[in-house]
This record gives sequence, structure tokens and C-alpha cells, in this order.
Amino acid sequence: MPDFISVEVIAGKILFIRGKKAILDKDLAVLYGVKSIALRQQVKRNQERFPEDFMFQLTEEEVKIMVSHFVIPSKQSLGGYLPYAFTEQGVAMLSSVLHSRRAVLVNIQIMRAFIQLKRMLLTNAGLKHKIEEMEKKYDKKFAIVFQALKQLLEPPPVKPKPPIGFRN
Repeated sequence: MPDFISVEVIAGKILFIRGKKAILDKDLAVLYGVKSIALRQQVKRNQERFPEDFMFQLTEEEVKIMVSHFVIPSKQSLGGYLPYAFTEQGVAMLSSVLHSRRAVLVNIQIMRAFIQLKRMLLTNAGLKHKIEEMEKKYDKKFAIVFQALKQLLEPPPVKPKPPIGFRN
């Protein structure tokens, strides 16, 4: 069992892109211990296994947003190309095209990370629902408490970061 790659490390690689949870090809290549180009070649050889809901290529605009919002110095750090993003189903399909013991073991850990993320999201949704039910049940004296609890459950708003570098 690959305890050398923790579920938490993998969960940190899961991004929300186009409303889907996905992992970039470069991150998967590192996890699988292969070069990004080798991973992409295997996927291209088995294109029929990767429909749009399993894998998609990011657009120039999406890459620009990633570079400006995350700690990614440039498109070159993404490999200099438009990266592919793999959904949970796409990651599961990768184990059928990457034939190594490490790929199978890493896939198990990745599936655990996706499950853990789903549980966290469901827990927050369930908790929010319970708070709303309690809010209806109790009088207005607790309105401030319920409002504070709801704010804690909401994800913080993403603030656009100013571009880095010199300005004229």
C-alpha cells in the first residue's frame, strides 16, 4: 500500500475546473512516477477510453486564470502546453492504460482522496440543512447564531489577485 503518497497530498491536487473535480496531467504524472509526455501518449493511444466527461483539455483562458490565481509561475511550469484535466472517472480509466504496480496503488489512493472530498462536501451540505431546519424551529433570538454558523459553512469568496511584476 503506498503510504508514501498520503490522501491529503492527493486531495491538494484536486481542483475544481468547469464545475468538476479534476487533477491535471502533470500532477498525475508525478504521482504515477512517469513523465507527463508518456502519460499523454498513453491517453492518446487509448482516446476512446477518455470521453469529455472523463478528460478534457484546458483552454488558453483557463490556463491564464490558473497562472494568475495559483502559485504557478507561468504556462511553462504546466509543461508549456495546454494541460489535460482528468475527472474521477478519467483517473480510474488511467489504471487500465498505465500498466504498472505503482499506477494501481496510486489509483487506489486517488480514489480514496476523491471519496474523502465527497464526504466533506456532503457533511457540509448536511450540516447546512440541519442548521436551516433548526432556524425554522427556534425563534428569532438565535438568528445571529444561525447566521454566523451559515457564514462558517460557506467557502470564502475568491478574491482576484493583482498581476505580479513591474508596471509602467
